[in-house]
Amino acid sequence: MESLKRKIIEEGRVLSENVLKVDAFLNHQIDPFLMREIGKEFAGRFAAEGITKILTLESSGIAPSVMAGLELNVPVIFARKRKSLTMTDGLLTASVYSFTKQETSEVSIASKYVSPDDTILIIDDFLANGQAAQALLKLADDAGAKVSGIGIVIEKSFQHGRKLLEAKGVRVESLARIQSLKDGKVTFVQEAVEGIAR
Repeated sequence: MESLKRKIIEEGRVLSENVLKVDAFLNHQIDPFLMREIGKEFAGRFAAEGITKILTLESSGIAPSVMAGLELNVPVIFARKRKSLTMTDGLLTASVYSFTKQETSEVSIASKYVSPDDTILIIDDFLANGQAAQALLKLADDAGAKVSGIGIVIEKSFQHGRKLLEAKGVRVESLARIQSLKDGKVTFVQEAVEGIAR
């Protein structure tokens, strides 16, 4: 997705060979026009899957998920990282380790919002080591729902998250795949489309 790649180049900041900061448009300040494009892109890629719900993780996954939910005309559920006084019964939980925060947290959703009748699309902002995506997969699995795939806004392809997810038989669709963050520069994976490199 070229508009997303341009935004990463123009407004993203490489903090190290493993960390890309995109708080200017994705996970602190949000560019709603870009989020609308992202939502349309995810909806197009998963249009034939019969999605009934989108599952994401607070907070950075919410904006792209809501836009995809609008396009697919389905509800969005976000896993909470902190327990709420109003969320006590029927919780499904999973543990997720955050590399950027260097901590493990428990995430949860109310089981009443996901059922074995649901076909879930998981959406998240980043894919690196695959910890967040695996936690969301566990939540969907514990609910008995089918997962049609995982939509990722930005993938760090030099880390092993995609391999872990594909080894589980899960379809992964990333809108921007980063090959390297070396020397303070973002390099994207060159993907072929119908035999033509883009």
